[in-house]
Amino acid sequence: MSQVPNSFGSYRSQELEYESSENTITVGQFFNTVYAWMCVGLALTAVVAWYVAHSPLVNVIYASRGGYLMIGLAAFGIAWYAQSQAGRLSVGVATALFLVYAAIIGALISGIYLIYPARTLFAAFVLTGGTFGAMSVYGFVTKRDLSRIGSIMIMLVFGFFIASAVNMWLASNALSWVITYAILILFIGITAYETQNLRQIALQYQGDARMAHRYAIMGSLVLYIAFINLFLAILRILGDRR
Repeated sequence: MSQVPNSFGSYRSQELEYESSENTITVGQFFNTVYAWMCVGLALTAVVAWYVAHSPLVNVIYASRGGYLMIGLAAFGIAWYAQSQAGRLSVGVATALFLVYAAIIGALISGIYLIYPARTLFAAFVLTGGTFGAMSVYGFVTKRDLSRIGSIMIMLVFGFFIASAVNMWLASNALSWVITYAILILFIGITAYETQNLRQIALQYQGDARMAHRYAIMGSLVLYIAFINLFLAILRILGDRR
C-alpha cells in the first residue's frame, strides 16, 4: 500500500544565483539530487519486490488483509514522520528513512511480479515515466500557482486511500475501479504541484546547501510516492494479468 505525501507548504521565491561556493546550490543541482535519490528508491523497491515475490516472504505478507494493512500503516508512519520533520532531520537519517520506506513498499507490492507478465510491467513503467516526466516539467515551468488545487488533491487522495482500505473487506470491483482512476488523475496533478513546490524550496535554500540537501531527500520521497501510485494505477488499468 503506497502512502500519501504531505505538502511542504509555500515558500517565497528568490532570484536564482549561480555563484559557486561550498554553501550555495543551484536549482539544477537541487533537482539533480531529488531525481537521483528518487531513482535509487525506485530501484530498491523493484529489487526488494522481486526478491520477496520469489521467496516464502510473499506468503507471510499476503497472509491476511489485516497484516498487510498494518505493514502499510507502518510505511505511512515512516513517510509522515520524515516529511513532518523535514529540515530538522540530518541528511543521513532522512536518507535512511527514505530507503527503509522504499524497501517496505517493495515488499508490499511484490505480488505484481506474480500477477503481471514482464511485458505489462515494462509497459506500465514506460507509461508512468512519460506521464511523470511531462507533469514534472509542467510543474517546474508553469507560472500558475498550483498550491490551492494541490492541497485539495492531497486531501482527496487521503479520502480515496481510506476508501481503498475499506474496500479490502468490501471487495467491490466497481469501487476499486473508481479509486484506481481517481488515484491516477489526482497523482498526475500532485506530481506537477509537488515539483512546483520543490522549485520554491530550491530557490529559498539556494544559499544554504545543508538545508537544501535535507529538503532534496524529502523531495525525493514525495516524488517517489507520486511515481509509485501512478505506476500501480496504470498497471491495473492495463490489466494484462497472467
